[in-house]
Amino acid sequence: MADHFGPENDPFQLSFPNQLKSVAHDATGLSCDVKLDQNLLIDPDQLSIGPMISEGSYSIVYQGLYKSIPVAIKVIQPDKSSAVVPESKEKFEREVTLLSRVTHDNIVKFIGASMEPIMIIVTELMGGGTLQKFLWNIRPHCPDLMLSLSFALGISRAMEYLHAKGIIHRDLKPSNLLLNKDKNKIKVADFGLAREETVGEMTTEAGTYRWMAPELFSIDPIQTGVKKHYDHKVDVYSFSMVIWELLTNSTPFKGRNNMMVAYAAVKNQRPSIDDIPKDIVPLLESCWAEDPADRPEFMQITDFLASFLRNMCTSQTTPPKVFEIEQLESDAAEDSPGTDHLMTVKSDVNNKNRSFCSSLLSWFHGCL
Repeated sequence: MADHFGPENDPFQLSFPNQLKSVAHDATGLSCDVKLDQNLLIDPDQLSIGPMISEGSYSIVYQGLYKSIPVAIKVIQPDKSSAVVPESKEKFEREVTLLSRVTHDNIVKFIGASMEPIMIIVTELMGGGTLQKFLWNIRPHCPDLMLSLSFALGISRAMEYLHAKGIIHRDLKPSNLLLNKDKNKIKVADFGLAREETVGEMTTEAGTYRWMAPELFSIDPIQTGVKKHYDHKVDVYSFSMVIWELLTNSTPFKGRNNMMVAYAAVKNQRPSIDDIPKDIVPLLESCWAEDPADRPEFMQITDFLASFLRNMCTSQTTPPKVFEIEQLESDAAEDSPGTDHLMTVKSDVNNKNRSFCSSLLSWFHGCL
């Protein structure tokens, strides 16, 4: 990215439009006809761009400044084929609109968007990078159990909020989960595939194979854009793969190609639970149930994880050997049969560990 820096190697010396002239030239016509609420737009002249953070088929993300505030700048990539330009415009409009509607402590904060000279989305900068990178950097070790479950709780709370607003993320995976600079807080990002849940059909473009729910596949050849019936429970399945990764620091279905992963998911094959704490296994098995109706709601997942973490901090520094398993007493439980596996945590208080756990809770910024 040295080409974007000024003569004195200042990564934020030049304004955003000047730095991306070549990209904007390649993307001629990409931003026209995009319709957005004017209140969501920002002046690109107030942006400066720095090092590239990540690159995908749909966009490139840069570190930058907006009014001297550190931000992440997502630049929508011009597609090679002009035939798919309308699809890029639609995705951009949808992502901006949905991001502007959500405000949650575990969802990346939307700052604004611009359509000229190229389509961009500006959000808060998360200095800790992606969860994927964090896990890669500590392999072959696993994160601390309490940290892993605290991350899982933050994700669950964000997803509970999104589902309450009728939004399905559809691409929940470690590369779309961002950490703060201290790497003790997590936020859901990248709403490029998110949809408002409807009673109709949605396309199967959703997600990445290793994290996709089995109902998104079929025994027929998999075709992007095929209409299928599914609901918000696809996010619950994806969440199960994320929490499995947090607890094992392994990639789901490692060594298998996309078609093999799809086949395994449809045949109800799941990653090994041999290294999963046994008191977490019922949660995983509920979340990755083959039948979406058997998966819990995120409200119930949040309750379970919060109770589990509270128990860790009021009894022992490691999970107790045995938990009682009871069916959650909530109106939503009848709608999600799989939640009878979720556990209410009961154990005696171990006073000598309270101060240790209190400091941990403080470090997690009150995630409970």
